[in-house]
Amino acid sequence: MNHEPDRLSSAEAWHFLAANPSAQLVDVRSAPEWSFVGQPDLAALGRQLVRISWQTYPGMKPNSDFVAELRAQGFAPDQPLLFICRSGARSLNAARAAMAEGFARCINVTDGFEGDKDANRQRGKLGGWRHAGLPWIQD
Repeated sequence: MNHEPDRLSSAEAWHFLAANPSAQLVDVRSAPEWSFVGQPDLAALGRQLVRISWQTYPGMKPNSDFVAELRAQGFAPDQPLLFICRSGARSLNAARAAMAEGFARCINVTDGFEGDKDANRQRGKLGGWRHAGLPWIQD
């Protein structure tokens, strides 16, 4: 039995979502990130992004209601759930927590929405959803 989430790049995640109509993308970043940085747009796939913060803003403390909020979405235990954050770290922890609570098909989007920092310590040029040219919107 696998106890670690599967892993896909953002481009692979888009193709997975397109090929699996029951799969859902869960963005675990904070509300300011969704508003000011942007968020994946799944309209072309006929779906909406689910937003549940793994950590609460502004203190970035763990969201103790994360799994309850995930359950409230009504996902089936075997439904594929893809988790995305800024760079793949928070989403990995969120996917692990979901698996520990009985969600069997969790996938971490390894390069996140913004990707890794470049030599100038800036995100957005090395991987990530936006860098891959995938659909995204800003509030």
